Amino acid sequence: MSVQTTQTAAVSIDENGARIMQRVTLHLIPFLLACYFISFLDRVNVAFAALQMNKDLGFSQSVYGLGSGLFFVTYCLFEVPSNRMLGRVGASRWIARIMFTWGICAAGLAFVVGPYSFYAVRLLLGAAEAGFFPGVLYFLTLWFPVAYRSRIIGMFMAGVAISGIVGAPLSGFLLSLDGLAGLRGWQWLFIIEGAPAILLAPLCLVLLKDSPAQAGWLAEADRTWLMRTLANEHEASDVKHGDKYWLVVFDPRVLFLALIYFTNVCLINGILFFLPMIVKSFGLSNTQTGFVSAIPSLCGLFAVVWWGRRSDKIGNRPLAAGIANGLAGLALLASVLVADPVVRIACVSVSFAATLSFTAPFWSIPPALLSGPARAAGYAAISSLGVLGGFVAPTIIGYLKDVTGDFRLGLGIVAIAAIVAAAALHTIGGRMVRAAETRSA
Repeated sequence: MSVQTTQTAAVSIDENGARIMQRVTLHLIPFLLACYFISFLDRVNVAFAALQMNKDLGFSQSVYGLGSGLFFVTYCLFEVPSNRMLGRVGASRWIARIMFTWGICAAGLAFVVGPYSFYAVRLLLGAAEAGFFPGVLYFLTLWFPVAYRSRIIGMFMAGVAISGIVGAPLSGFLLSLDGLAGLRGWQWLFIIEGAPAILLAPLCLVLLKDSPAQAGWLAEADRTWLMRTLANEHEASDVKHGDKYWLVVFDPRVLFLALIYFTNVCLINGILFFLPMIVKSFGLSNTQTGFVSAIPSLCGLFAVVWWGRRSDKIGNRPLAAGIANGLAGLALLASVLVADPVVRIACVSVSFAATLSFTAPFWSIPPALLSGPARAAGYAAISSLGVLGGFVAPTIIGYLKDVTGDFRLGLGIVAIAAIVAAAALHTIGGRMVRAAETRSA
């Protein structure tokens, strides 16, 4: 069966199949969404802490940008090994371990005293969280057929938007706890926002099962239908490297997707790590900065869910992802060319919404190319290599801010890279997927 045939068959899931998938969605997605919300909040809340922390600890923009980006260095190094462990010990246990350790590290940021301790804890946080995002993506392929995958990933990615909608005002408020029990506001921010990951970790063992065969909450007939549907689709995938993980890492198609993802990561982190400081420069208080900074995330919440569903209907995932990344780059480029604060926030909002919308169709491409254990390794390789954009973008933007006194040059470079990547994904990525479909026919 070809990939194209599989996708067509999956789209025609009958009423009974739709009922089963609705139940699976309601059981898994709310919890995973909450976990990703906390993950992203703990990753980027340093942007709000910086409003006080940078002055308290004497950090320049270069120090702050480097420390923010170092998270992604260890995240990259430990991503593939982490996903190998996930395959060995099971998704539920390994995701629980990831959450518990990242929660401890996230709260530990409250006790940094200078640049080197800041760098060290950010590195530890990256190592602790490594494997969570690609691990969940792999987990979703064990539960959701192709026809549902973009919309489900879109729902999961809504956690990024929610972290901004809820986290930005919350972080701004937590800074007002300054002086409580002798701690600064930024210290309370790290402690309070790090705690939920520790508390939710045990629930992974209860709510997440490693395959539909273990789902006691599904009727036997429903489990059989889901397992049969997924098995048929997995057989149609193009690359079957088995346990040879490093063959997957160096597959040209995996490297190409990693490069495309790199530009998207540059976009999202270039915005998130510096948006509060940009907004603060408009003359707003910390609390006002929190609410204004939530506007792009609010736009992103609606966009990521809508575009995920839309891309399932379009069917051409490289095209859908390319449109989103291109629009994100164009909107961010427009934001650096205008001076009016309202217009700049509007452009950033469009850029952020499009940046998030890219993820749902993009992460639906690897399953068309990778099968079995290779799929987990492929997700990890693309994520770990691409996520280095989270190191590059904040470091460059922070450095250029110190040199030029403005964030615009760094953001402009990131925007142009995203536009070029969008064109490459549509052309080269489209041919890559079509070739996979032809070989699977």
